[in-house]
Amino acid sequence: MAKLLYSATMSLDGFIAGPGGDMSWLTEHIGPNPAVDRLIGEIGAILCGKRSYGGDDPHRGDPHREGKAFGGGWEGPQFVLTHHVPETPDPAVTFVGDLDSAVTAAKAAAGGKYVNIIGADVARQCLAAGLLDEIFVSIAPVLLGDGVRLFDHPGGTNVKLERLDLAEAPRATTLRLRVG
Repeated sequence: MAKLLYSATMSLDGFIAGPGGDMSWLTEHIGPNPAVDRLIGEIGAILCGKRSYGGDDPHRGDPHREGKAFGGGWEGPQFVLTHHVPETPDPAVTFVGDLDSAVTAAKAAAGGKYVNIIGADVARQCLAAGLLDEIFVSIAPVLLGDGVRLFDHPGGTNVKLERLDLAEAPRATTLRLRVG
């Protein structure tokens, strides 16, 4: 059975995107990372939110990598959770209107591999629904000071995590954690 895994690269101060969803900060921190390479091979489907799907791209300007999952390192079924399907939908993407249907469809398409969650809001929704199994986060050596947090829960919460792996790479430290 497919599991849900939230993956992101974040700044040391906890942001996965800069102000306004800016992802340009990430470009200099993308590089060889064996843990990320292994993860890519474990992904069977991607589930993201509309903001992540249509948002800024750290590979902007690179015709071979821009707009592609993991900069073109991964291909497969992609699902976008949204209440507003574009008038001209992308034929390579399935747009889904509610979390349960999106998770069900993505798990079925993943073929027993991971459903990779991209986007803080979708990950927060999956966590709140008790659906999130793991978190994979690469910590980049940079402080952004503002932007979109890896996890934001106004009023606070206490989510227990168990470390599964810790890996060092030239441009990031990667943690893999089990939820609950």
